[in-house]
Amino acid sequence: MHATKYNKIVLAGGSGHLGQVLAKHFKPLADQVVILSRSARPQNGHVQTVVWDGQHAGDWVQHLEGAALLVNLCGKNVNCRYTEKNKREILASRITPTLLLGKTLQQMEQPPALWINITSATIYRHAEDRPQDENTGEIGYGFSIDVCRQWEEAFFQIPIPHTRKIALRLGIVLSRHDGVFPRLLNLVKCGLGGHQGEGTQYISWIHEQDVARSIEWLTDHSTQAGIFNCTAPQAMRNREFMLLLRHAYGMPVGLPAPAWLLEIGAALIGTETELILKSRWVSPQRLLDAGFPFHYSQAEYAVHDLLGIVEP
Repeated sequence: MHATKYNKIVLAGGSGHLGQVLAKHFKPLADQVVILSRSARPQNGHVQTVVWDGQHAGDWVQHLEGAALLVNLCGKNVNCRYTEKNKREILASRITPTLLLGKTLQQMEQPPALWINITSATIYRHAEDRPQDENTGEIGYGFSIDVCRQWEEAFFQIPIPHTRKIALRLGIVLSRHDGVFPRLLNLVKCGLGGHQGEGTQYISWIHEQDVARSIEWLTDHSTQAGIFNCTAPQAMRNREFMLLLRHAYGMPVGLPAPAWLLEIGAALIGTETELILKSRWVSPQRLLDAGFPFHYSQAEYAVHDLLGIVEP
């Protein structure tokens, strides 16, 4: 049995897909992995689920004491219509747990050494002219950006002297079993895998394993703090990405979906076209400058890896 790197990793709101990816990644590296979730789950080896509501202090607080890393993944899925009710829930589901964790850590004798808040790279403006990095990127406007801005303000506003803080602005995570990738693949399989809208909008993506690896890397590099973009170095235009996906799958044709059709489809399935049509051209400049080694730096590598697992 080899020695572990970490004593304890805590994943707040870690019952979703990305939380499970992180739990699997850190399981062989940590003595204990604690998932804070609204629903109980049986213990899986040294991966333990502890119930919390994300709103009030409780018995879960003791599990944060002395942890090497706390990752906050809380937040209602934005894949919905932006009704006033949903807007309130999207905002509250991010702000409330973040403030709760901040106030909890502030009162602890041994708070986690590092607290990573998973935020979103959608905080930047629609960009087709140049990549947006942590230093020169321009914050956009609109509901989604307001959520991201308030979220990060809530995260940074509570001082916790002995805890390093990182806001990880996540791009579109390419995962094997959830999120954008399986849905786009289904479109390709049906012959509908053409570009969406004009197809000139950029997709700033990252392979799920590079998300986990970057979090491990940031945990190990104790001088790193503040805001980090978590996207692959090579963003791709929607048109090029869909072409890559069709070629990788072996589908010669793919009907495009113009913006007007996407509006109708989005209304029917209960989502917003912004998730597809906004150009997210984001650069992970701080990770690159600090020397983080991406395993999947190009979309071709990521797509072929995911297809190799998705297909039987």
